[in-house]
Amino acid sequence: MADLTAQTLTVEAVSGSGTASVGDYIALLKPRVMSLVVFTGFVGLAIAPGDIHPVLAVIAVLCIAVGAGASGAINMWYDRDIDAIMGRTDQRPIPAGRVDADEALSFGVILAGFSVLVMALAVNWLAAVLLAATIGFYVFVYTMWLKRRTPQNIVIGGAAGAVPPVIGWAAVTGDVTWLPVVLFAIIFVWTPPHFWALALWKRGEYAAAGVPMLPVVAGEQATKVQIVAYSLLLGVLGLVPWAMAATTAVYGVTAAVLGTLFIVGAVQILRAPDGEMKPAKMLFGYSILYLFALFGALLADHWIAG
Repeated sequence: MADLTAQTLTVEAVSGSGTASVGDYIALLKPRVMSLVVFTGFVGLAIAPGDIHPVLAVIAVLCIAVGAGASGAINMWYDRDIDAIMGRTDQRPIPAGRVDADEALSFGVILAGFSVLVMALAVNWLAAVLLAATIGFYVFVYTMWLKRRTPQNIVIGGAAGAVPPVIGWAAVTGDVTWLPVVLFAIIFVWTPPHFWALALWKRGEYAAAGVPMLPVVAGEQATKVQIVAYSLLLGVLGLVPWAMAATTAVYGVTAAVLGTLFIVGAVQILRAPDGEMKPAKMLFGYSILYLFALFGALLADHWIAG
C-alpha cells in the first residue's frame, strides 16, 4: 500500500497540478544556464567586425536567450522522470508538480519556433539556421539520444552550448570565420570538466537516476584523469585568440592566468583521496567564473583595442 501511494505521488508530481506561477515558467527556462549562453552570444556579437543596428543587436541577443530557454524547457519536459529522482532537480517545476508536463512542452516549442522565426526575419538567415540547429541538437541529440545512453553525453552534447558566440558573430557579419570557431572550441572543451566536476559531486544521484555520467560508468579515478586532460587542452585553447593576433596582451595574460587556475583546480581533484568532493565542488564553481571572466576579457580587450 505504501509503495502504491509513493508511486501515485510520483505520477502526480510528474504530471503537474496546474498551480504554476510566473516564477515557475521562468525556472523552466533554466535562467542560470541561460545567463552564460546569453553572455557568450553577446560577446560573439560585440567583437564581430562590421556594424549592426542597436535594435537588431538586442533582438539577436534576445532570440539567443529565448532559444536557450526553450531548449531548457523541453529538456525539463523530457527529463521529468529522472529529475523527480535526483535531489538536485526534484524541486524543478514539473517534478514538483507545479507545472503540467504538456504545458511545459508547448511552452518550449512555441518559444523555440518564435526565437528562430524572429531571428530569421529581423536579423539574418544564417544566424537563424545556427539557432535552430543549436536547439535541435540540444533537444534531439543530447537530451533524447546521448544523455541516457553514453558517458560521452556531455562531450558530444556540449556542442549545443558552444554555438551562441558563433550565432552572435553571424548576426553581425552574415558569415562564420576562424575566430568564432575558436570560441566554439573553447566552450566545447570547457563543458566536460565543468560537468564532470558536478557529476563527481553528484555521482550517487546520477547513478540512482540511471544516467551514465562518466563517474558512474568509468569510476572516480578515470573521471579525474579526464578532467585534467581536458583542462590542459582548455588552457591551450584559451590562448589561441592571442597567439593568432586577434587580441592584445590584455586578453592573453588574463587567459593565461585563468587557464592556469583551472588546471590547478583539476590537479587538486586528481590528488584528492577518493570520496573527497571539496575540490570538485570548487572547480565546478570556478569553471562558471572562468568562462564569464574569459569572455569578459575578450570583450574588454576588444573595446580597449578600439
